[in-house]
Amino acid sequence: MSHEPPGDDALLRAIARGDTQALADLYDRHSGWLHARLMRRCPDPETVREVLQDTFMAAWRSAGTHRGGTAGGWLWVIAARRLADTRRAAARAGTRELLAAEEPGTAPSAEEHVLAGLEYGDVGAALNRISPELRAVLRATVIDGLTTREAAHQLGIPEGTVKTRASRARRELRAALATLDPAGGTAC
Repeated sequence: MSHEPPGDDALLRAIARGDTQALADLYDRHSGWLHARLMRRCPDPETVREVLQDTFMAAWRSAGTHRGGTAGGWLWVIAARRLADTRRAAARAGTRELLAAEEPGTAPSAEEHVLAGLEYGDVGAALNRISPELRAVLRATVIDGLTTREAAHQLGIPEGTVKTRASRARRELRAALATLDPAGGTAC
């Protein structure tokens, strides 16, 4: 008799009931790819380790609120937000280690600049001018890097709605950015 390992949904239900073994199983199943993906965004292994730990602690605390989308997409949203929070905190504290690459003299990537400046720059101001529904789709698909399917599951809306909102959000974001840059520069 073969014993199938429990699926992610079953693990999340068990975690919501306080099952620490289920959390360990979820960690074993997802921590490797989450670590690799976080390392592509942040060159500091210690920060990635802390973000990964925070991600699974958040999963422990909020497993009961998971809405049934893919657990991987849900975990990635948590991890990406934790990393962005860590970077914002570092930027506010004036530390640039998390924003710069490890090798001396290497400039941060374009992605790192965007993530670091989202909340306080022109893009952040423009994002705050569009509706929360459109902003959520952009965050899921652009910032968090989810596919249309993952974003649909995460947001609890149909895939077609994700596509429609993403298109509308880009148009509204362009318009909002244009009002911030009256010279008419094209940011998107």
